Amino acid sequence: MQALAPVDIITGQIIGAAIEVHRILGPGLLESTYRQCLRFELAARNLRFAAERAVPILYKGLELDAHYRIDLLVEELVVVEIKSSDGLLPVHEAQALTYMRLIGSPAGLLINFNVPKLVEGVRRLINPYAWNQSGRARAPEDRPRR
Repeated sequence: MQALAPVDIITGQIIGAAIEVHRILGPGLLESTYRQCLRFELAARNLRFAAERAVPILYKGLELDAHYRIDLLVEELVVVEIKSSDGLLPVHEAQALTYMRLIGSPAGLLINFNVPKLVEGVRRLINPYAWNQSGRARAPEDRPRR
């Protein structure tokens, strides 16, 4: 039996935290409410995270006066984008994948809390550019800095 990679363990813990938030609050609230409660649950699980992390945009070597904000970056590995909408759209996935590519994150979770069962609202994403040749996620210090 193959051991789980650290990124798989972390995504499992994040999903567990999100399930707890959804179990208590249910669907139908604002994203900001779920974001705040998820931060509480991640801290309770001793997971390090950055909330509303700015991602600068580089264009031809110049940093533009524009930034994106990632909802959560957990353990410097997993991008978490939180939604509370009628459904996940391709643009939501593209947004999360773009964040992952810009910071070199190997994995991401797109979580829509506006569903009857949270498992229906979780999409796990993989950044193929963030893995080394041995199939392991690159260490944070080996990922591109922006």
